Amino acid sequence: MDKQTLRERVWDALEERGIARFPFPPHDRIPNFEGASEAAQRLTETAVWEEAETVKANPDSPQLPVRRAALRAGKTVYMAVPRLRDERCFYELDPAELDDIEAAPAISNVADHARQVGPEAVGSVDLVVSGSVAVTEDGARIGKGEGYSDLEYAILRELGLVDETTPVVTTVHELQVVGGPDGVVDTAVPVDDHDVPMDWVVTPERTVETETPHATPTGVDWNALSADRIEDIPVLAVRQPD
Repeated sequence: MDKQTLRERVWDALEERGIARFPFPPHDRIPNFEGASEAAQRLTETAVWEEAETVKANPDSPQLPVRRAALRAGKTVYMAVPRLRDERCFYELDPAELDDIEAAPAISNVADHARQVGPEAVGSVDLVVSGSVAVTEDGARIGKGEGYSDLEYAILRELGLVDETTPVVTTVHELQVVGGPDGVVDTAVPVDDHDVPMDWVVTPERTVETETPHATPTGVDWNALSADRIEDIPVLAVRQPD
């Protein structure tokens, strides 16, 4: 089954079973789900969370409880600027400098609260949080299809700000776990060279350490990017190899 078919199956199931939460519809996005706060709470009980001081997190609605929990715990949070449209492509949220921790990490508010920085200013990242449309118990992930999450990771990896030991986690509903006990799909997930595997999959009901067999990208796969896409993403355009 190809990635887009898997996405459609998951999106449809979340909507038809009443699991999807605002924003609607769940299609063509990282879908919000019933139990997102419970999944976030379960993540905060892991050792990788406790040990992290700096978190790079996706900006989507289902991970808003994760971003809030990180700030409440005193962790610095980095969120990507939508579509990496600026060379200073990350928002930095330092809880010590925020007046409203609850509002600041919402995508609709972050620009008003954060400092916008380039990747070099991020420093070392201790934990990466990714949104997913579907994921397997061995860490294969499917996003919404635009590839920005993988690109953000690749940029940080190329600069040495994450490495193969940096844990990568996702929070999802059980319906999104391909091959899981409640998943809507039981099939292999295609994995491309630029796909970032998950080390941990956290649902409202359980925490899965994937022990993923999939390799972590070591940097930007320039050969997989068109000239137009590189030109449209300033942080890539200025770093493109000769």
